Amino acid sequence: MTKTAYRAVKISEHVYWVGAIDWSLRDFHGYATPHGSTYNAFLVLGEKITLIDTVKSQFKDELLARIASVIDPTKIDYIVSNHTEMDHSGCLPDIIAAVKPEKVFASVNGVKGLPQHFRQGLELTAVADGSTLSLGNLTLQFLETKMLHWPDSMFTYLQEDGVLFTSDAFGMHLASSERFDDELAEETLWEGAATYYANILLPYSGLVQKLAEKLTQLNLPLKLVCPDHGPIWRSRIGQIVRRYVTWAEQKRTNKAVIVFDTMWHSTEMLARAIGEGLTDGGTEVKVLSLAGTPRSEVATHVLDAGALLIGSPTLNNNLFPTVADVLTYLKGLRPRNLMGAAFGSYGWGGEAVKQVQEIMTGMGIEMVGDGLRAQYVPDEEALAKAYALGQEISAKLLAKF
Repeated sequence: MTKTAYRAVKISEHVYWVGAIDWSLRDFHGYATPHGSTYNAFLVLGEKITLIDTVKSQFKDELLARIASVIDPTKIDYIVSNHTEMDHSGCLPDIIAAVKPEKVFASVNGVKGLPQHFRQGLELTAVADGSTLSLGNLTLQFLETKMLHWPDSMFTYLQEDGVLFTSDAFGMHLASSERFDDELAEETLWEGAATYYANILLPYSGLVQKLAEKLTQLNLPLKLVCPDHGPIWRSRIGQIVRRYVTWAEQKRTNKAVIVFDTMWHSTEMLARAIGEGLTDGGTEVKVLSLAGTPRSEVATHVLDAGALLIGSPTLNNNLFPTVADVLTYLKGLRPRNLMGAAFGSYGWGGEAVKQVQEIMTGMGIEMVGDGLRAQYVPDEEALAKAYALGQEISAKLLAKF
């Protein structure tokens, strides 16, 4: 494919999408991305032509080619960097060298962070929360969104077109030839959005709630919401904002997620018995074997759960490596308002269940019981206890409603 094959997509009167599609991406710092991703960048054709964000370094030529399908890239006057992470700023120094803009704008923390990424002098101008930038016939307004999800993160709002450029908020990892939310199947759209929230924004849910309040107070007329990954929102803006508010609340639901790994299927037997108890108690259940479930998929299922149960066999006096991995990952995401339990089989020492219990307690999970253990292959008594544990947790969940 030649560079000239890359074309910009007009999304509003003054704005073009000029980003890149990463069809091959399968992992984003530990988050499984089986559907690839996009790195969205936007060209604003004001009297001062402005580029909003860049793309991952290896997609520089794609970005420049899309820009060139609309204007000569050297006509760009300003660049705005909403977020310093390398998938959005990776080719920024090269783009600055190629187009020689008058100014490059970033948040106060962005001005601090960008030179530390590239270890070279960059002439940057800091913008404050609520400040505006005239493009001659158009106006950009900057909104600080610190820690959503980096200290430098900010939104940029194009007042005349009602377009909000939201950096990593409201995005998803999805490589697609479609540019807008209403061009995608609902299942694809909401699964992608939930997965992204669970794995990127969940630790900052309190700040998401404050952001929702801030947007309500500002009452910005929104025609488009343009994240840096995935489709542009034009038909379901209210829906995605409401879902973010719901996900941020992390209210306990009548859903339980059972996560386990197993050596000789004994811990799996306990998991299945617990699942039966939960199901018979009237609770929605998801049973996930870590032998084939990425950690990011576990996090997505936990997003709307009320209970988390984790099972591990004991290996070398420790919890199983895959269980340690997923617990470390979930601990960093800081899910709230969960009840939980630990379980597992063992041969002689049986330390794993206690270790899982301690980690889950440290995560603030309301633990039910002291941990269920079964030596070697569970007998009928052990399976009955597992079933009863499921029933107990189901009853506790239902009592909350």
